[in-house]
Amino acid sequence: MVTKSLLFSALMVIKCQAAVAWEPNVPMVIEEIEVAPPQKNEIRIKVIATGVCHSDLYHLFEGKHKDGFPAVLGHEGAGVVESVGPGVTEFKPGDKVIPLFVSQCKECRFCKSPKTNLCEKSWSTERYAQMSNTDTRFSCRGKPVLQFMGTSTFSEYTVLNQIAVAKIHDDAPLNRVCLLGCGISTGYGAAINTAKVEPGSVCAVFGMGAVGLAAVMGCKNAGASRIIAVDINEQKFEKAKVFGATDFVNPKAHKKPINEVLTDMTNGGVDYSLECVGNVAVMRSALESCVKGWGVSVLVGWTDLHDFSARPIQLIAGKTWKGSLFGGFKGKDSIPKLVLDYMAGRIKLEEFVTHTVSLEQINDAIQLMKTGGCIRTIVNVSK
Repeated sequence: MVTKSLLFSALMVIKCQAAVAWEPNVPMVIEEIEVAPPQKNEIRIKVIATGVCHSDLYHLFEGKHKDGFPAVLGHEGAGVVESVGPGVTEFKPGDKVIPLFVSQCKECRFCKSPKTNLCEKSWSTERYAQMSNTDTRFSCRGKPVLQFMGTSTFSEYTVLNQIAVAKIHDDAPLNRVCLLGCGISTGYGAAINTAKVEPGSVCAVFGMGAVGLAAVMGCKNAGASRIIAVDINEQKFEKAKVFGATDFVNPKAHKKPINEVLTDMTNGGVDYSLECVGNVAVMRSALESCVKGWGVSVLVGWTDLHDFSARPIQLIAGKTWKGSLFGGFKGKDSIPKLVLDYMAGRIKLEEFVTHTVSLEQINDAIQLMKTGGCIRTIVNVSK
């Protein structure tokens, strides 16, 4: 039964702290923003913790779509339902949840298909390049503030449509499972869902950031016999071994192109390669590292700045080039299961966390990612 106090809360505008990105290439500012009540089919969430992902860095310093500002960034969070709007029956105040930047309405042709995790009702349907839409529940200084990727977890409170929220176990530690909102699910799923790594196979993962390490973990859990970690930072190999890497290759340590190095190491190429950098040159190298006939290469790293290319013979000879968004996971169905997998010790999350900061230190967290000084930084948004 909904009490009068909860109903009153649902009708109120909440004033809270948030990190507002007013324009590209400028540090975020901690501001007091207004968060409107949830409307029909919406949920207002108190964000407890969030990770900082490369997509946040990309939008702020690399993407430069001015129409995507001002905005509250963040999309890798976890929190507690504060109030619900009319028509919401799946959630109630107090539920632990993870916001989803890839929604799952369960009604559109994409949601009904087992071939994809896309959703026609996602925020990205109309303003994909701007990484937001114009419908927002945020305002600051009398101006609308956009919700980045439909989520905006760098705020103490946020509002999402119920199709973009996953309810999780009541005992889940929010300052760890928040990582399942993007990076870890993205890399892990790219290996098990998109590449469909098979037992006994040989894999190469390019880039040992959080997404790449999660891809290594996916290859390991899928039964790969050999997992080659590729990165120019040799200090990352010890961390990669924790997640299951068996070999490490630094492209700068060889005179030959990395694809030739890997081909020599694996008797003709790897069975599966996963590019987790977001660099078009690396994407091509990953494809060319695969064995002809059946090799599968998956694009995981995010970029929208450059075109990429390859020689047609690479594909004609039997290689497959695929892309993976959010690891191929249908969020509302899959994220609660991944949370249980973590709680049962079947996947790692703690090992990804290298730094913890407060919301006021959000620009420090961005700088850590920009300089490669972290794997994942957790931001404690609310108490």
